[in-house]
Amino acid sequence: MTAHTATPTPASSGSVSALFSPDGRLIAVPRRAARREQLLDHLARTLFAPDRSYTEREVNDALRTVHDDFPALRRYLVEGRRLTRAGDGSCYRRTTAA
Repeated sequence: MTAHTATPTPASSGSVSALFSPDGRLIAVPRRAARREQLLDHLARTLFAPDRSYTEREVNDALRTVHDDFPALRRYLVEGRRLTRAGDGSCYRRTTAA
């Protein structure tokens, strides 16, 4: 798997990095839709390369590096159109919009 690690950078509380602990783990999935959208953009860009396909296991493993509720994050990424999923669920790809 060639997923990147989502490492926060120092910034104000309005930045996505404020959602992460110092060790790079997501503190909580934001409830506010706009804030969650920012997080999903960040995760898609930092964890998934735009030019390759990922198995569900690879997606899960990448998301697990930042949060234990990786199924919810995967669902949000697909529903938010940051990742596309093949009809049979066999592969995922980052969308060009992410």
